[in-house]
Amino acid sequence: MESARDLLVSLARRYAFADLGALSHDVVEDASTIEAVCEFGQRLLSLDAEDFAVEARGVPGDLRRRARACTMPQTPREQPRGALESLRPAYALLLEVIAVRWHRRELSSMVAAVHIASEYMPLLAFEPVLGSAGDPARWPAGLSAQGSRFGVIGDRECDHTKAEQSATNRTLRVAGEPSEGWRAYLDRQHSQVAGALATCVAECRNPCAAMDWVEENHRENLALRARVALTFADTPLVRLRHAAPVGHGFGVPSPEEVLEAWDRSRTILSKSEMGRAAAVDDGFPLPGLPSLFSAIATAPVAPSTLLTDTATHLVRLLQL
Repeated sequence: MESARDLLVSLARRYAFADLGALSHDVVEDASTIEAVCEFGQRLLSLDAEDFAVEARGVPGDLRRRARACTMPQTPREQPRGALESLRPAYALLLEVIAVRWHRRELSSMVAAVHIASEYMPLLAFEPVLGSAGDPARWPAGLSAQGSRFGVIGDRECDHTKAEQSATNRTLRVAGEPSEGWRAYLDRQHSQVAGALATCVAECRNPCAAMDWVEENHRENLALRARVALTFADTPLVRLRHAAPVGHGFGVPSPEEVLEAWDRSRTILSKSEMGRAAAVDDGFPLPGLPSLFSAIATAPVAPSTLLTDTATHLVRLLQL
């Protein structure tokens, strides 16, 4: 029995939450608490952001609060606002997930986490000037002021794609929709709004009044950070997510291919002064990625310890 418990402890320390939860009832007399904590840990590892905040018996309040800071609110008025208030906790968790997936050699899942980071990165750049992480309930009035083409469907002078025009139009009114519409918007369109904002401030060929609300002394720096976010989304590392010959999930990259893609990505990013943060050797499995996130956020973004602390809590439960 003790050797079986030692195996469960090893699984906890490898963040194998799903396996640990499935096996625990064969070893522990009352495994309900362990199973609940494992479910919580697996949600974090899987980046199941809808359910981070679900109450789980046996999960310490501090872990639940930290997880809640990474979740997307499931109704327009839900409080606290989680990742719509600030994306920095979510990006810290993304870094920890990327590192764990790398060490477990789960490279398809790792690249998927990198892809998620690329989709919302423009909002990480906008957060310091917005005062939120792109909360549709708190968009500045200037975004749709007179002379702005933001959210105007069919305007041929606007550089947004049709999908982006639809998403930006929706984001200006979705806070007044029922919860079902709110969740559908977050699932399908919020990341497109992120890219549209970056285009507005950094790459628009026919600027309108959409960005006039940004103070002039902040606009140039915001444009630089948003441009790096757009560049990151088109790097060889992120393109690994789409490299499979038949849809997603085929052709899993090797560690060597991931590192080679990241090396080429760092070279591309380093062509701009802001992007040179990716060249920093900060000890991360993908060296420079936390430094790049921090530069875009204008604040330190280091890997969280949510997964580690959840695993440590499980070890304590198993050793009782």
